[in-house]
Amino acid sequence: MKPAFTAWFTGIPRSGKSTLALRLREALNQHGVPATLLDGDEIRKTFWPELGFSKADRDENIRRFSRLAKLFNEQGVIAIVAVISPYREARQEARKLIHHFVEVYLDCPPEVCASRDPTGMYEKAWRGEISHFTGVSDPYEPPSQPELVLNTAQETPDESFQKILHYLRSTHWVNF
Repeated sequence: MKPAFTAWFTGIPRSGKSTLALRLREALNQHGVPATLLDGDEIRKTFWPELGFSKADRDENIRRFSRLAKLFNEQGVIAIVAVISPYREARQEARKLIHHFVEVYLDCPPEVCASRDPTGMYEKAWRGEISHFTGVSDPYEPPSQPELVLNTAQETPDESFQKILHYLRSTHWVNF
Protein backbone atom coordinates (compact mmCIF):
# COMPACT_ATOMS: atom_id res chain seq x y z
CA MET A 1 0.00 0.00 0.00
CA LYS A 2 1.13 3.54 -0.75
CA PRO A 3 1.43 6.24 1.95
CA ALA A 4 -1.70 7.72 3.48
CA PHE A 5 -3.75 9.66 0.98
CA THR A 6 -6.80 11.88 0.82
CA ALA A 7 -9.91 10.77 -1.03
CA TRP A 8 -11.70 14.01 -1.88
CA PHE A 9 -15.39 13.52 -2.72
CA THR A 10 -16.86 16.48 -4.59
CA GLY A 11 -20.23 17.16 -6.17
CA ILE A 12 -23.39 19.17 -5.68
CA PRO A 13 -25.62 18.70 -2.60
CA ARG A 14 -27.27 15.27 -2.34
CA SER A 15 -25.08 13.73 -5.05
CA GLY A 16 -24.00 10.98 -2.62
CA LYS A 17 -20.72 12.28 -1.18
CA SER A 18 -21.37 11.50 2.47
CA THR A 19 -22.99 8.12 1.76
CA LEU A 20 -20.05 6.83 -0.29
CA ALA A 21 -17.40 8.46 1.89
CA LEU A 22 -18.84 6.84 5.01
CA ARG A 23 -18.91 3.47 3.28
CA LEU A 24 -15.28 3.84 2.27
CA ARG A 25 -14.22 4.75 5.80
CA GLU A 26 -16.08 1.76 7.22
CA ALA A 27 -14.49 -0.61 4.68
CA LEU A 28 -11.00 0.72 5.35
CA ASN A 29 -11.43 0.53 9.13
CA GLN A 30 -12.84 -3.02 8.89
CA HIS A 31 -9.63 -4.03 7.10
CA GLY A 32 -7.43 -2.44 9.75
CA VAL A 33 -6.59 0.62 7.64
CA PRO A 34 -6.65 3.84 9.67
CA ALA A 35 -9.05 6.27 8.02
CA THR A 36 -11.18 9.18 9.12
CA LEU A 37 -14.15 10.91 7.55
CA LEU A 38 -14.18 14.70 7.32
CA ASP A 39 -17.80 15.42 6.41
CA GLY A 40 -18.45 18.92 5.13
CA ASP A 41 -21.68 19.59 6.99
CA GLU A 42 -20.48 18.23 10.34
CA ILE A 43 -17.01 19.82 10.34
CA ARG A 44 -18.21 23.19 9.10
CA LYS A 45 -20.98 23.63 11.66
CA THR A 46 -18.88 22.25 14.53
CA PHE A 47 -15.50 23.91 13.97
CA TRP A 48 -15.99 26.97 11.79
CA PRO A 49 -19.63 28.04 11.81
CA GLU A 50 -18.56 31.64 11.22
CA LEU A 51 -17.99 30.88 7.53
CA GLY A 52 -20.80 31.81 5.18
CA PHE A 53 -21.32 30.78 1.59
CA SER A 54 -19.61 33.54 -0.36
CA LYS A 55 -16.86 32.47 -2.74
CA ALA A 56 -14.23 33.74 -0.29
CA ASP A 57 -15.77 31.78 2.60
CA ARG A 58 -16.12 28.64 0.49
CA ASP A 59 -12.46 28.92 -0.54
CA GLU A 60 -11.45 29.34 3.11
CA ASN A 61 -13.56 26.31 4.02
CA ILE A 62 -11.66 24.20 1.46
CA ARG A 63 -8.32 25.59 2.63
CA ARG A 64 -9.13 24.48 6.18
CA PHE A 65 -10.31 21.03 5.06
CA SER A 66 -7.11 20.66 3.04
CA ARG A 67 -4.88 21.44 6.01
CA LEU A 68 -6.85 19.10 8.24
CA ALA A 69 -6.63 16.27 5.68
CA LYS A 70 -2.90 16.84 5.30
CA LEU A 71 -2.41 16.61 9.08
CA PHE A 72 -4.19 13.25 9.14
CA ASN A 73 -2.12 11.99 6.19
CA GLU A 74 1.10 13.00 7.95
CA GLN A 75 0.04 10.78 10.86
CA GLY A 76 -0.54 7.83 8.52
CA VAL A 77 -4.31 8.17 8.47
CA ILE A 78 -6.29 8.20 5.24
CA ALA A 79 -8.48 11.28 5.12
CA ILE A 80 -11.82 10.94 3.37
CA VAL A 81 -13.20 14.39 2.66
CA ALA A 82 -16.85 14.77 1.65
CA VAL A 83 -17.41 18.43 0.86
CA ILE A 84 -19.12 20.22 -2.03
CA SER A 85 -15.99 22.24 -2.88
CA PRO A 86 -17.62 23.97 -5.85
CA TYR A 87 -14.60 25.84 -7.23
CA ARG A 88 -12.01 24.07 -9.35
CA GLU A 89 -9.21 26.42 -8.29
CA ALA A 90 -9.76 25.70 -4.57
CA ARG A 91 -9.67 21.95 -5.24
CA GLN A 92 -6.46 22.40 -7.23
CA GLU A 93 -4.92 24.22 -4.25
CA ALA A 94 -5.99 21.33 -2.02
CA ARG A 95 -4.32 18.89 -4.43
CA LYS A 96 -1.08 20.91 -4.34
CA LEU A 97 -1.04 21.01 -0.54
CA ILE A 98 -1.96 17.38 0.08
CA HIS A 99 0.17 15.66 -2.61
CA HIS A 100 -1.43 12.17 -2.26
CA PHE A 101 -4.83 13.27 -3.55
CA VAL A 102 -7.57 11.18 -5.13
CA GLU A 103 -10.39 13.34 -6.48
CA VAL A 104 -13.73 11.53 -6.73
CA TYR A 105 -16.35 13.48 -8.67
CA LEU A 106 -19.98 12.54 -8.09
CA ASP A 107 -21.75 13.56 -11.28
CA CYS A 108 -25.48 13.90 -10.67
CA PRO A 109 -27.98 16.39 -12.13
CA PRO A 110 -29.71 18.81 -9.75
CA GLU A 111 -33.13 17.32 -10.54
CA VAL A 112 -32.01 13.89 -9.31
CA CYS A 113 -30.31 15.39 -6.25
CA ALA A 114 -33.51 17.32 -5.48
CA SER A 115 -35.48 14.06 -5.52
CA ARG A 116 -33.18 12.82 -2.72
CA ASP A 117 -33.61 15.97 -0.64
CA PRO A 118 -36.00 15.41 2.30
CA THR A 119 -35.35 18.94 3.57
CA GLY A 120 -36.75 20.65 0.46
CA MET A 121 -33.70 22.90 0.15
CA TYR A 122 -33.54 22.52 -3.64
CA GLU A 123 -37.19 23.59 -3.96
CA LYS A 124 -36.51 26.58 -1.72
CA ALA A 125 -33.42 27.49 -3.74
CA TRP A 126 -35.36 27.26 -7.03
CA ARG A 127 -38.01 29.57 -5.54
CA GLY A 128 -35.27 32.04 -4.55
CA GLU A 129 -35.74 31.51 -0.81
CA ILE A 130 -32.16 30.27 -0.35
CA SER A 131 -29.28 32.16 -1.87
CA HIS A 132 -25.81 30.80 -2.64
CA PHE A 133 -27.11 27.26 -3.17
CA THR A 134 -24.55 25.30 -5.17
CA GLY A 135 -25.92 23.99 -8.44
CA VAL A 136 -28.90 26.36 -8.39
CA SER A 137 -27.96 29.96 -7.56
CA ASP A 138 -24.22 29.42 -7.13
CA PRO A 139 -21.94 27.67 -9.61
CA TYR A 140 -20.40 24.25 -9.40
CA GLU A 141 -17.28 23.77 -11.52
CA PRO A 142 -16.82 20.07 -12.28
CA PRO A 143 -13.26 18.77 -11.99
CA SER A 144 -11.27 18.85 -15.21
CA GLN A 145 -9.32 15.64 -14.52
CA PRO A 146 -10.59 13.75 -11.48
CA GLU A 147 -9.14 10.36 -10.75
CA LEU A 148 -12.63 8.89 -10.63
CA VAL A 149 -16.05 9.95 -11.95
CA LEU A 150 -19.16 8.34 -10.51
CA ASN A 151 -22.51 8.83 -12.22
CA THR A 152 -24.62 8.58 -9.09
CA ALA A 153 -27.84 9.30 -10.99
CA GLN A 154 -27.49 6.04 -12.94
CA GLU A 155 -25.44 3.89 -10.55
CA THR A 156 -26.64 2.38 -7.31
CA PRO A 157 -24.60 3.30 -4.23
CA ASP A 158 -23.17 -0.23 -4.29
CA GLU A 159 -22.10 0.10 -7.94
CA SER A 160 -20.43 3.44 -7.21
CA PHE A 161 -18.74 2.02 -4.12
CA GLN A 162 -17.40 -0.95 -6.08
CA LYS A 163 -15.89 1.47 -8.63
CA ILE A 164 -14.14 3.31 -5.79
CA LEU A 165 -12.71 0.08 -4.41
CA HIS A 166 -11.65 -1.09 -7.88
CA TYR A 167 -9.84 2.20 -8.51
CA LEU A 168 -8.08 2.20 -5.13
CA ARG A 169 -7.02 -1.41 -5.55
CA SER A 170 -5.88 -1.06 -9.17
CA THR A 171 -3.75 1.97 -8.29
CA HIS A 172 -2.41 0.24 -5.17
CA TRP A 173 -3.75 2.82 -2.72
CA VAL A 174 -5.26 -0.13 -0.83
CA ASN A 175 -4.44 -3.83 -0.91
CA PHE A 176 -7.51 -5.61 0.44
